[in-house]
Amino acid sequence: MATTPQTHFPSSPFPLRPVVLAGPTAVGKSEIALLLAEKLNGEIVSVDSMQVYRGLDLGTAKPSAAERARVRHHLVDVVEVTEPFDAAQFTRFACQAVSEIQGRDRVPILCGGTGLYFKAFFEGLGEAPPGDAALRAELEATPVAELLRELAERDPATYERIDRQNPRRVIRAVEVIRLTGKPFSAQRARWRPSAISHHQSLCFGLARSSADLHRRIDARVEQMFRAGLVAETEALLARGLAQNKTAMQALGYRQVVEYLRGERSLAETIDLVKIRTRQFAKRQMTWFRRQLPLAWIKVEPAEAAVDIAERLTREMMAAAAARE
Repeated sequence: MATTPQTHFPSSPFPLRPVVLAGPTAVGKSEIALLLAEKLNGEIVSVDSMQVYRGLDLGTAKPSAAERARVRHHLVDVVEVTEPFDAAQFTRFACQAVSEIQGRDRVPILCGGTGLYFKAFFEGLGEAPPGDAALRAELEATPVAELLRELAERDPATYERIDRQNPRRVIRAVEVIRLTGKPFSAQRARWRPSAISHHQSLCFGLARSSADLHRRIDARVEQMFRAGLVAETEALLARGLAQNKTAMQALGYRQVVEYLRGERSLAETIDLVKIRTRQFAKRQMTWFRRQLPLAWIKVEPAEAAVDIAERLTREMMAAAAARE
């Protein structure tokens, strides 16, 4: 495929506006963000709830040391696998990173697929009640199927969109409902305004056809296992991974832990990770289309990353000019 002439900027034409690059897993965000950062004199802020954990490398497709040497990354390797991390911490760190990047007259490029983190960054955090240890213990001992039935009865809106394969999120939704007597969705709808808005940013989403994305997901999963995902998971378990309920929800690691416990064969585990990742990507696309005002860029299977980055740069220039 012919490569289009590249546009380069010695400094950004819109230095004070964050750039958002969102989309489902395996769509190609990271490679394109690297190219954009180099073209626009930018730095990358990872919007990924699992890349914050040190050691969760292969399963999260974390940027390599070489990629981090090319472009400065933020919110990667922030905490140990035994430490808690949530949207409130992300928002605090990300706002600080964006401010520092802009202070260096560089472009913050927020790249990732964790929708809640994007929403918290732009719209603030809801006033959810703190956890209750006794109630949490009771809910954790309750079969997830029972919790889902309760959620469907008391909060159909949350039931329809929640990740039902993620016990931690199901437990938290039911916990909030029981503590407040109000639907979780109604409380999540009341967000506090944040200092940075969508309107101050250039927001783009990357999309591929389902067949193309599924092929990329399957190839990524196979490469993760070839690169040593099982050994990495064993090392993380020795460091306390199993004690961190949030980190244990990471796709790939959760299934490998089950494999190590003898619950299924390696081949079955690889197939399951592919299935779960495809399901996750579909939920991501649904969430992004409903929740964030993104300008969608359709990526063709044979389109080179450098061409996509060039196309995005032109879109950004047009969008920035339209706002002047």
